[in-house]
Amino acid sequence: MTHLSVEMLAADATEPITSAGHAQLGIAVLAGIAVIVLLITKFKLHAFLSLIIGSLVLGAVAGAPLDKAIASFSTGLGTTVAGTGVLIALGAVLGRLLADSGGADQIVDTILARSSRRAMPWAMVLIAGIVGLPIFFEVGIVLLIPVVLLVAKRGNFSLMRIGIPALAGLSVMHGLIPPHPGPLAAIDAVHANLGITLALGVVVAIPTAIIAGPLFSRYAARWVDIRPPEKMVPERTSDDLAKRPGFGITVATVLLPVVMMLAKALVDIVVDDPEDTVQRVFDVIGSPLIALLTAVIVAMFTLGRAAGFSKGRIATTVEKSLAPIAGVVLIVGAGGGFKQTLVDAGVGQMILDVSKGWHISALLLAWLIAVTIRLATGSATVATISAAGLVAPLAADMSTAHGALLVLAIGCGSLFFSHVNDAGFWMVKEYFGMSVGQTLKTWSVMETLISVVGIGCVLLLSLVV
Repeated sequence: MTHLSVEMLAADATEPITSAGHAQLGIAVLAGIAVIVLLITKFKLHAFLSLIIGSLVLGAVAGAPLDKAIASFSTGLGTTVAGTGVLIALGAVLGRLLADSGGADQIVDTILARSSRRAMPWAMVLIAGIVGLPIFFEVGIVLLIPVVLLVAKRGNFSLMRIGIPALAGLSVMHGLIPPHPGPLAAIDAVHANLGITLALGVVVAIPTAIIAGPLFSRYAARWVDIRPPEKMVPERTSDDLAKRPGFGITVATVLLPVVMMLAKALVDIVVDDPEDTVQRVFDVIGSPLIALLTAVIVAMFTLGRAAGFSKGRIATTVEKSLAPIAGVVLIVGAGGGFKQTLVDAGVGQMILDVSKGWHISALLLAWLIAVTIRLATGSATVATISAAGLVAPLAADMSTAHGALLVLAIGCGSLFFSHVNDAGFWMVKEYFGMSVGQTLKTWSVMETLISVVGIGCVLLLSLVV
């Protein structure tokens, strides 16, 4: 790996960085992040281009030759896309099959039909959690907002009482649970165990979603008591389908990759012998690529064919699912390039050196770094990938469980206080017909609750695992 050194003429690239080097690297990090924030917020430049420019600025201020900075960025981009790009694509296909076949609506309608008025906020967080497993946050909003608006209108609910639980379920899945891009990239960066991270992520996600969802929605509904905007209540495309897949088979399909990855984690714990045949088989079965690929192939039959789709219709659905995620893949890849530039510049080692004298948990430090980047850039994914690159050296001496908790701490930090530089903020504002102030009092507070409750759960788990 090409090493970008502040001391460009140093004979030994592994030589510890001097105090002067620390200062210069600190300035370089601040300059790189500031450029990214400025380009995204002030000049409205796409995050992909902003991350490229920010990475080059970081390398230049750190005193690295431009060709070395470019090499580091390219390496990081290529590695990240190779590691997560295919998984993002498979997740997009599964999510599109779920939506177009009516499977998502089947889950929604079944749970709502069996829920009382009092249980409706709890039903919404459950629906969002299930539907949000294989799909991106933005897609989840587009899928669930019609349901939220219809339920609030027909049941005469405050929009916040129904909407906040749904948003909380989606947001928790997005920030903490693989196979979402942020958690996957963080797992790769800190070399965490995917199965253990998934298992512990579920443990953290459940109480976090409950507190930030159904419980907080009571207060949010009092602070902002609004009704669904008439112009935003849409018709559902799946209502035009002659038939839809059943509830049981749809849920089973969505949960299949999760079950496969958790099975691998369980076998790893029970067997703990890399040469054992059973463990080697489950290492393959439980790998994210195989788990998601299996789920996609199964979904073509359990969702696509069950909805009456022809082979051509299924092929078209798959094709349509890939185009919208190009931007996501590029942003994640560029985030990986920025992360690698940070690593090769020695910033991770700098943080390790500087924090040695601090009496602060490595998990809390990771959370604080992710919070800072999230507040600055507005992107949970950028915050996750960048923070993971910065704190990766901290994971070197950690146990498997604590390495997984480090990923979750970063994920929690990446969700802190969404505000005007976050695309999700504006999506929620427009769909719910709120003012900026109302969105801050509801959506932004909910995101902060998720972040704070989540890191609290992570720190508690660190005491017992």
